[in-house]
Amino acid sequence: MRLLRERGKKSHVYRDYQLIGLEIAQLLQDESHKSFYIKLAKERNPALLLALAKDIAQKPGIKNRGAYFTKVLTSITEEARKGTRKKIPKPRKRPTKNSCHAKRARRTPAK
Repeated sequence: MRLLRERGKKSHVYRDYQLIGLEIAQLLQDESHKSFYIKLAKERNPALLLALAKDIAQKPGIKNRGAYFTKVLTSITEEARKGTRKKIPKPRKRPTKNSCHAKRARRTPAK
């Protein structure tokens, strides 16, 4: 049993993003949310996340570094989206059996 407990305490890191997520959690002193940081590192730019975490870790007077990190990341993401947001046209519906377009298509003689 003791052996199993010791094995469970060791870190099992298999991918790059897992290591980066754990580093971010340590920098921000937020070990309880390490799975959140691993997910962020997997889905977003890991270099940007690490740089942001290091910057926040160096700032004095921040009580909850994890929450501050998330807030700053959200504001950066929203600013980036404002410049690139395009209106996506709605997909056109296919004509059904009873629509006027389908009836018109059936009326045309085949050549």
